[in-house]
Amino acid sequence: QVQLVESGGGLVQPGDTLRLSCAASASIVGIYVMAWYRQEPEKERELVAQIRNDGSTTYADSVKERSTISGDFTRGTVSLQMRSLKPEDTAVYYCYFRDWYRGGNYWGQGTQVTVSS
Repeated sequence: QVQLVESGGGLVQPGDTLRLSCAASASIVGIYVMAWYRQEPEKERELVAQIRNDGSTTYADSVKERSTISGDFTRGTVSLQMRSLKPEDTAVYYCYFRDWYRGGNYWGQGTQVTVSS
């Protein structure tokens, strides 16, 4: 079974820059959406950023001006760079893929990001 493996989380200070990465453990045919979500305790998971295979991107308003998502749909990798981090960015971040070939939805295990001085 294909897994998504995230890396890059950790403890950072306000104002820092962080890069999260995610890679599929095996080939996934037909990926057309890659995204990052985040979830705080006792809150619903929310979309942070999304990229489609036509190059279009979507960002949450709270991160739009300070985040960049990039992905390689052939290799099955996606990254998220977040700048000027704030304490309210603290959450568990999950990567997500969707493919048209099998109609699959794939989630990573989550990586904790804590922004604190």
